[in-house]
Amino acid sequence: MVTNQETMEQTPERTLFLNGTIAEESWFDDEVTPQLFRDELNAGNGDITVWINSPGGDCIAAAQIYNMLMEYKGNVTIKIDGIAASAASVIAMAGTKVLVSPVSMMMIHNPMTVAMGNTNEMQKAIAMLDEVKESIVNAYEIKTGMSRAKISHLMDAETWMDANSAVEMGFADEILQRSVTDEVEIPTVSMVYSQAAVTNSLMDKIAAKCKIELKIEVTKTKADSLMDRLNLLKNWR
Repeated sequence: MVTNQETMEQTPERTLFLNGTIAEESWFDDEVTPQLFRDELNAGNGDITVWINSPGGDCIAAAQIYNMLMEYKGNVTIKIDGIAASAASVIAMAGTKVLVSPVSMMMIHNPMTVAMGNTNEMQKAIAMLDEVKESIVNAYEIKTGMSRAKISHLMDAETWMDANSAVEMGFADEILQRSVTDEVEIPTVSMVYSQAAVTNSLMDKIAAKCKIELKIEVTKTKADSLMDRLNLLKNWR
C-alpha cells in the first residue's frame, strides 16, 4: 500500500522596517504611511518581524498601522532598535512579542494638535484630544495590563523608558540579546546616574596608581595613610 504524504512548505519569516516619521502622506519620500506599510505587509504571509526606529508622527496613521498588525494572521514580533516614541510606541503595542534593544528608548505622552479659532473651536479641539488620548490608552492597557489612571499619569508626565523600564512596566516583553554561544548578562539596573558608584570607581583607580605595597617602610606608612583617606572618601555618602 502506497501512501502519498502531502508536504507542506514552511513559509520563511519576513522582516519589515518601520524607520522614520509616521504620516498619512509622504512629502519627502522618507515618511512611513499606512499605504506603504500595507503594501509591504500584504506582500507575503507567515510570521513577521517589524523593526521600529521612529520618533512618532500622525496618531491616526499610527492607529491604522496598529490595526493592520493586530489583524495580521501570523505572529508579529516587534523589535525596537532605536526609539519608539509617541505614535510609534502605539504601533509597538501590536506585537505578539515586543523586544527592546539594551540601548533603545520608548516614550509615551499626550497627543498634541494645532488649533485656531474662537472659544468654541478651542473647546472642540480639547475634547478631540481627550478622545484621542483615551484611544491611545486602550492600546497601552491591552499590552501592559496597567490601570488607565496610571497610564494617563505616565502620558501626562511624558515618560521616557530605557529597555529595563519598558520591560518592568509591561510595554515590552524582553531585552534583545546577542546570538552567541556564551550567554551575555544584561544589566538589570534601570538608567540611573549613581554619583557614589562613579566616586568609588575613581577612588579605586587612584588607589591602584599609588602602588600601596612598597618595600620602604617610611613610604609604606605614607601610602597606608593615603589609603585610609581614600577609603574614608569612598565610604562617605
